[in-house]
Amino acid sequence: MVTLKINTKEKHEISPYLYMQFMEPLGVCDSSVDAAWDFVNKCWHQSVIDKVGELAPTMVRWGGCFASYYHWKEAIGKNRVPMINYFWGGIYSNHIGTDEVIDFCRKVNAEPLLVVNMESDGRMHWAYPPTGENRFGTAEEAAEWVAYCNDPESQLRISNGIKKPYNVKYWQIGNETSYCAAGYNSDQCVDATKRFADAMRGADPSIKLIGWGDKSYTDDTWCKKMSRIDEIDMIAFHHHFGSGLPDSPLYATNYRNDWENTWTHLMNSYKSMEDTMARMRADCGSKRLAMTEGHFGLSGRNRNEVLSSWGAGVAYARCHNVIMRNSDVLDIATLADFFGTTWQVNAILIPNDLCQNPSSPDLYPKSPYLQPVGSVMSLFGHHQGKYALDISYNGSVDAVASRSGNKIFIHIANTDMNYAQELKLDLEGQDIKACEMYYIAAKADTEITMDNADCFNVQKAELCGNSITLPNAAVAAIEITL
Repeated sequence: MVTLKINTKEKHEISPYLYMQFMEPLGVCDSSVDAAWDFVNKCWHQSVIDKVGELAPTMVRWGGCFASYYHWKEAIGKNRVPMINYFWGGIYSNHIGTDEVIDFCRKVNAEPLLVVNMESDGRMHWAYPPTGENRFGTAEEAAEWVAYCNDPESQLRISNGIKKPYNVKYWQIGNETSYCAAGYNSDQCVDATKRFADAMRGADPSIKLIGWGDKSYTDDTWCKKMSRIDEIDMIAFHHHFGSGLPDSPLYATNYRNDWENTWTHLMNSYKSMEDTMARMRADCGSKRLAMTEGHFGLSGRNRNEVLSSWGAGVAYARCHNVIMRNSDVLDIATLADFFGTTWQVNAILIPNDLCQNPSSPDLYPKSPYLQPVGSVMSLFGHHQGKYALDISYNGSVDAVASRSGNKIFIHIANTDMNYAQELKLDLEGQDIKACEMYYIAAKADTEITMDNADCFNVQKAELCGNSITLPNAAVAAIEITL
């Protein structure tokens, strides 16, 4: 018997943006944005919009490495300018730009977050590539983008048929600046961020700005320096992780050889995120934090097929609980790369059939489906409280709690792949009016494909007395009405 002891006193408010998703054109690596777009009818595929609605991201980030050589003006209006996708390969037509991204966000009820080209993050091989192009992004260009989105009188936006401003509140300056030795150092990043912040706030003083602050391989002062900049509101960092244990089987197809060992490694992966969060908290002072990219970083086919397994889903649930335990300082977070046709780190996989002939659904009946990480984020996101609560327990589970009014929410993972856990609820003597458990349970080695896309469907159970059974290797959201 595992007793979940919950202190019902509300603590800090939890940001709604801890369920962010990350959209970036990935060139020849993954069809990503292209796969979601209906080129015939010039709109988003409705089946993608429907599945994203099920995932229910609260924020969508547009950018990534792509942002470091992106000129936003090439992707507005009728005459789009195709561009070379220097990091991910191939040619991007710029058919998706500011207007389409904002349209997507409105369709799925998500807050947009746009990443600006901060002088190519000092990577001159991207700023001035051998093709002779100039991909260097200036502070003036960034400020003009803010004005295009937020100035009610922007003639450029109005000339493109959009009369009302978009009022984009969140903007990230630069991306992964510290991860490339050929880019800016921390002092150069501080200088550029200040200049960009001043210019962008000149266009709209009300915006929220995020500066890049993760450490580099040679400089662990990066975050401390960036945190002293008054002009930015949050510090961005990324976290790509593995098991954190030696002799990891999480590569190639080795994970299939011994699932007891694979489970041990998957269940240890959350500790890496704990370490990263502890470091960022220690270095960033009073600044709020934004994990604008985060997921497993594994070698293997399509970023490793273990991420299609339910074992990975339970591991991601533990990682999301780490996010919630740090929600007193963390305002933005994600655990996936959103949607695409290839990468296993995506929250949603889009079958190639959808892209080939979207106007003939009878010939190509397969629909987008949630990867395990998407299923977990959807489950937790649909049963999330506004305020954090303290929760204590023992046994083979991992849990966090939150509250909204008379509703208590528990996010819990059974960390034992073989045995169910009997859960007893202790709410300091408060009476429970009703209790329902929404859960996903499957064998740890079950792998989802488009042919068994319902294998991680959510099930429902109700409280019997003051206890409830959590199946082995299950992830659940328990909703309690006081």
